[in-house]
Amino acid sequence: MARGRGPIDTVTLNRTREAPVATPDTQAFGSRSPGAAAIFGPSSTRPSQHLRPLAIDTVLFDLDGTLLDTAPDLIGAANTLLLEQGRPQQAAGLFRPVVSHGSAAMIARSFGLALEDPDMETLRERFLTLYRERVSRLTRPFAGIPDLLERIEGRGVRWGVVTNKPAWLTEPLLRDLGLADRAACIVSGDTVACRKPDPRPVAYACELLGIAPHQAVVVGDARRDVNAGRLAGTATIVALFGYICAEDEPTRWGADGLIGHPSELLRWLAPTANQPGGI
Repeated sequence: MARGRGPIDTVTLNRTREAPVATPDTQAFGSRSPGAAAIFGPSSTRPSQHLRPLAIDTVLFDLDGTLLDTAPDLIGAANTLLLEQGRPQQAAGLFRPVVSHGSAAMIARSFGLALEDPDMETLRERFLTLYRERVSRLTRPFAGIPDLLERIEGRGVRWGVVTNKPAWLTEPLLRDLGLADRAACIVSGDTVACRKPDPRPVAYACELLGIAPHQAVVVGDARRDVNAGRLAGTATIVALFGYICAEDEPTRWGADGLIGHPSELLRWLAPTANQPGGI
C-alpha cells in the first residue's frame, strides 16, 4: 500500500480523459437507496442499458460517507462535547447532513456557531480528541462495501482512499477495520499541501500508484470529491448512499454517474478478460 510521505506543493495534472463516459442523460441508478429516492423521487430513473463502462483500473474512494459510515462515532463525540459544555445532547438527524463537511461543520451545527467564532478552534480541538478516542467504536463500512471491495479486487482493480480527514485519524481507523493493508494508497487531508476540492490529493494518489488520472475513478458523496476528480482528470461517481441531502442537488455536480448502492459501481467498470460480460 502506498502512502504519502509528507506535503507536496505541486503535482502535474493530466486533464485529458480518454475513457468514454456516460453523459448526464444516460446515468444509471439501478436499485436506489431510500436516500436516493428521497432526492430523485419514486419515478426518477435512468435507463441502465445506455451506460458505457469506464476503462479504469483504480477506484479512489472518499472515506466519510462513501467507504465508511463514520457518522455514529462523529455524532457520539459531538454529543460528548455538548455534555461537557453543559448542553443537551442532540439527535443524530441534526448532525448527519454535515458529517462529510469536517469537524468545523460539526461544531458549528452542535453549538450554533459561525465558523469564524473565536471559540471555534478550542471546541474543534477538544472534539477531535474525543473523536480519536472512539474513532472506530461504531464506525463500519456501508452495507454493500465489503462485497464491493472483494469483487473489484477479484477483477484485479485496485482501490485507494483520498480523504480530507487527517492521517492521525484516517490511518488508525482503516487499521482498526482491517482495510489499511488492502488499500493500494491512502492520501489523507494532510498528506499534500491542500485538500479536496483542490485536485492535488487525487493527482498525488495517481502518482503514487503510477497511473494516469484517466485510469482512475473518484467515488464520493460531496461536490468537492467531484470537483477534485474532474480537475485532476479522473472519472467521477457520486455515492448517493452517503451523507447527501436533497438540497445538495448532486445531479448538478457534473459527475459522470450517480449510484444508490455500492454494488452499482461494478456496472461502471469495464469487463475484464476473464469476465467478458461484466458483473
